[in-house]
Amino acid sequence: MSDTPILKVEHLGKSFGTHEVLRDIDFSVNRGEVISVIGPSGSGKSTLLRCINMLEDPSAGTIYFEGKALSYAPKDQSAFRARVGMVFQSFNLFNNMTVLQNCMVGVQVVKHGSKSEAEGLAKKYLREVGMYAYQNARPAQLSGGQKQRVAIARELCMQPDAILFDEPTSALDPEMVGEVLEVIKRLAEQGMTMVIVTHEMLFARDISTRVVFMDQGVIVEEGTPDQLFNHPQHKRTADFLSRYRQV
Repeated sequence: MSDTPILKVEHLGKSFGTHEVLRDIDFSVNRGEVISVIGPSGSGKSTLLRCINMLEDPSAGTIYFEGKALSYAPKDQSAFRARVGMVFQSFNLFNNMTVLQNCMVGVQVVKHGSKSEAEGLAKKYLREVGMYAYQNARPAQLSGGQKQRVAIARELCMQPDAILFDEPTSALDPEMVGEVLEVIKRLAEQGMTMVIVTHEMLFARDISTRVVFMDQGVIVEEGTPDQLFNHPQHKRTADFLSRYRQV
């Protein structure tokens, strides 16, 4: 196995006008790692993911995929997104398509797979996330938790090298959170490389190989779940986590 990180971020900065959202961000992701990015709202977590997925252009710094700097040419963006998936908090499903069609479309359009290949992958991963029985439903007929499981299946159909999750449970009713977290937990157990922006602290503690704490656009601290949750080195981290560490 190569020692080269699958993803590496160096000196990343992002500003919107005069508002600096990210400042000098450095971190890397190795194959098989599950990295949770935590921190207060407005700390730059989602912007970091959007920069990695090229939905936002960084104002400074470089992002590397398998040791090569990302190219922002449209063709290269599509090729990168076929290998590094992203699951959004708002699901981003196509409402005019069935669940099965939602899962097939990327394989056919982006990866130029055949209809039979796309359908086989779609059915496989819909079974994996517990949504096979809903393959002919449309998104409007599904609960939030069901929509998010379909969104995860759609990314798995692309057979990605890694998946980015942007607060995948924040739009869900509390009783639906568990069903989505269980799917993500199973992916972690299977060795999927993931970067997860989340407010689910206990989930981050239990699933992650590494946890990154961000505040005010910088990485304040990172480490194993035990290091970060039980032995934080910075007061800001300790203050943020104090409500969870007794659980």
